Amino acid sequence: MARTMAVTSNGAAATVSVGDATRRSFLLASAAALTLGATPEVGFPQFLAELRREAVAQGVNPATLDAALNDLRPIDKILELDRAQPERKLGFAEYLRRAVNGERVRIGRLRTAEHRPLLDSLGEKYGVEPRVIIALWGMETDYGAFIGGYPVIAALATLAWDGRRTFFRRELLQALRILDQGHVSAGDMRGSWAGAMGQAQFMPSSFTAYAVDHDGDGRKDIWRSTADVLASIGNYLKQVGWRAELGWGQPVKLPPGFAFEAVSLEISKPIEEWARLGVRAEADQRLPAPGAAASIIQPGGAKGPAYAVTENYRAIMRWNRSQYFATATGLLADRLAGA
Repeated sequence: MARTMAVTSNGAAATVSVGDATRRSFLLASAAALTLGATPEVGFPQFLAELRREAVAQGVNPATLDAALNDLRPIDKILELDRAQPERKLGFAEYLRRAVNGERVRIGRLRTAEHRPLLDSLGEKYGVEPRVIIALWGMETDYGAFIGGYPVIAALATLAWDGRRTFFRRELLQALRILDQGHVSAGDMRGSWAGAMGQAQFMPSSFTAYAVDHDGDGRKDIWRSTADVLASIGNYLKQVGWRAELGWGQPVKLPPGFAFEAVSLEISKPIEEWARLGVRAEADQRLPAPGAAASIIQPGGAKGPAYAVTENYRAIMRWNRSQYFATATGLLADRLAGA
């Protein structure tokens, strides 16, 4: 499987998916308003007792809580990783080299062929191109090869207890409800050290909002069911506004003297207006369809490559708020289609 060398969720240099690394950065950023590495106000047993009372009040079965919380201990390695943030940031060119490499493309094409009937049905149901679904699967977990080895309940409990009480406590309660609904056992609920779960790397709140039981077995199993994983990815994109007719975007050439101030996701213009300003497609491509709105971005800075991106690009950024990740996902999808 295609892998990359990075500081991983187990804290060592190892082979992991680029998607998991960038998702980790997003998760930590989304909790930035909370206290990082604060001294816990209560002991861990008291924290669990309070959590249990809150979960019972929300309707979680006490037997589920016994299975999930009895003998639970904080994970010291997670505390170490959390307090060691931020990670070293890769440059955009190096990130793309690792994320959109030949092996990841090769495996992605094999997985696309292997699951073609399923992907075609999902494309019709959700209006999301199969290549985009497969690209997100590849970016997050190398097509399910690396989902993370941490027990999600223990990981979230550690972070919620250690000063992330609002964000991670909410996610922990969601995870306990997922267990109570029978989608997965506590032992099989594994993911990244920050609590992103399964082959889609959904946080529990995303699982609750977007996960799908496509294979009809009564469980939304994003750990072992390929049908559920790919359908959940398609459903996520549909729900956040994906439009199949738009595509995600494409590389473009900017004219000499193009104002860098115009390079922003905050600025959107009809593609015809960008063309009047001198923005051109690569030699073998066309700009997006007339009338389509686009923004110009340069994830690698003023000297890096430029892209004209559509609203679908913003949908990918709802998944992961990283221009590196969103651009790599779009380029990987193009490569999977032979573009």
